Amino acid sequence: MKYTQLGRTGLKVSRLVLGTMNFGPQTDEADSHAIMDAALDAGINFFDTANVYGWGENKGRTESIIGNWFAKGGDRRDKVVLATKVYGNMGADGEAWPNHDKLSALNIRRAVDASLKRLQTDHIDVYQFHHIDRNTPFEEIWQAVDVLVQQGKILYVGSSNFPGYKIAQANEIAARRGGTIGLVSEQCLYNLAERRAEMEVIPAAQDYGLGVIPWSPLHGGLLGGVIKKEVQGGRRASGRAATTLADPGARAQIQSYEDLLDKHGLEPGEVALAWLLTRPGVTGPIVGPRTAEQLASALRAVELELSAELLAELDEIFPGTGPSPEAFAW
Repeated sequence: MKYTQLGRTGLKVSRLVLGTMNFGPQTDEADSHAIMDAALDAGINFFDTANVYGWGENKGRTESIIGNWFAKGGDRRDKVVLATKVYGNMGADGEAWPNHDKLSALNIRRAVDASLKRLQTDHIDVYQFHHIDRNTPFEEIWQAVDVLVQQGKILYVGSSNFPGYKIAQANEIAARRGGTIGLVSEQCLYNLAERRAEMEVIPAAQDYGLGVIPWSPLHGGLLGGVIKKEVQGGRRASGRAATTLADPGARAQIQSYEDLLDKHGLEPGEVALAWLLTRPGVTGPIVGPRTAEQLASALRAVELELSAELLAELDEIFPGTGPSPEAFAW
């Protein structure tokens, strides 16, 4: 495994991030524990989750699965850089009691304590804001963060799904207040097929020293050889991938991608991950394996070297937006 610093911090993390969203809903606890053991054995030390994972009436279930794994001992907790998220409504029926969601100081305090209990740990390494909260000023958010850092309950703070201007706003207010280093990471939707983050989000993250942690690196399976799998009678596309493939132009684009990698003798999913590892500012993509085999495929991507020729060919199929403001100004 290769490692890098998380943004401007002294924290060293693996170039792949283990996403746990499938633990509970699609992968049972025993298999989830086996995947976490295999990830740790392979050198992955950065695990990502969220308080809402488990979904519906099972919100919090994923954190509990991780907590039970930590409780097995063997230095599991000490070896892991643990990241979780706050924002979502934790009510099983979808109705939030006032102050039981989003980023008020009250909910942040309540959510941290609940996550710590489920995770069976005394601290969270990277506590992430899952979305922006338009109704809570950053002065209040940073005040709540300062208290939690002083209490030793969290160490660093990151964002997720933030636009570039909110990254700037959050860190400028943190700098004015003093006493906090502000956001250290941004978790955003970013992959070969979805490159809008290159216009504003990633430049803002780079300027403010945030590590970029792309989620959905295979774009809901679209970049994982989905057409080839369909032809071979494998798992059919669903969700975002199925919607995209219903468009003839988009399907032709994905077919060109798969044909290109077939010519080079490469696996589409591994190339999609390896491509992200070449991008400026990227700490590491989140991989969310449902099985041990999917984890093994992701691990191979870390060692995959993409030639300049192949990178150029990928850009032809999936052209980026270009830098801001040139991308929209002229």
